[in-house]
Amino acid sequence: MNIILGVTGSIAAYKAADITSQLVKKGWNVNVVMTRGGTEFITPLTFQTLSKNKVYTDVFQEREPHEVKHIGLSQRADIFLIAPATANVIGKIANGIADDMLTSLALSVTGIPKIIAPAMNTRMYENSIVQENIEKLKNYNYEFIEPRESMLACGDVGKGALANVSDIINFVLAAAGEKNDTCS
Repeated sequence: MNIILGVTGSIAAYKAADITSQLVKKGWNVNVVMTRGGTEFITPLTFQTLSKNKVYTDVFQEREPHEVKHIGLSQRADIFLIAPATANVIGKIANGIADDMLTSLALSVTGIPKIIAPAMNTRMYENSIVQENIEKLKNYNYEFIEPRESMLACGDVGKGALANVSDIINFVLAAAGEKNDTCS
């Protein structure tokens, strides 16, 4: 199975390394696409090492001239996952803004499961604009993995923490029609 894993600028970005590692161990081909903000929290080298694939951060950096990468990746993908997803990226996708590699990919992905696992401060997550963007994306066949209620990086307690990695893996496997007996 081929999965595109989008990693955005959230403190939870480090958990995407565990998602990558677990999927690779299950035999999945993981292509990681990071926003600029995501690279501020965890390096592309981490994902390159874990996935054994190039990591994509810039829509204008075409490493292979024979292919428009954001289109080629989307055509080969079986699953599209963004974990963690910030309010910024959710808003961009919901409103058709494609100004980086990840949002360009999101708009080119069709015919496969599209999954978003939000991670942000409770006030941001509960903001009516963010909730409206989530509902809009649900209408476009995006599936959402609800964030957890927990103590957040800022010290607030509330809903907004990235779902547990095991829950994300199980959701992805179910979307792909696979069963997972090893994640807890």
